[in-house]
Amino acid sequence: MLSGNPTAIERVGVVALTLSVVGTDDVVDVVVDLLAETEGRPVSEVMAELAVSAPDLLIDSLRIVEILTKVEERYGVCLPADPMIARSTRSVLNFAQAVVDTINSGGGA
Repeated sequence: MLSGNPTAIERVGVVALTLSVVGTDDVVDVVVDLLAETEGRPVSEVMAELAVSAPDLLIDSLRIVEILTKVEERYGVCLPADPMIARSTRSVLNFAQAVVDTINSGGGA
């Protein structure tokens, strides 16, 4: 990249690097932000509820569809429709881990 313009290979490398460093905490933050937004609540309130309820915060099944779609779009992944993913949507932490696992396994959209 001597010219200052990244080549296609360099751009792909940046995307791959970005995806490889996504952690569970990053996805939890995104899910909590989206959950707060869909419920019309402050993020701090949702985070406080999460802190009280240990690592799990139950997510309403109707809201999870909206959040799932936004998370898939944000991270460029497609979560498989299987029982493990369905169970993971019952909590923010488990859902975030499923997203990270999908990213790390190359489950692109």
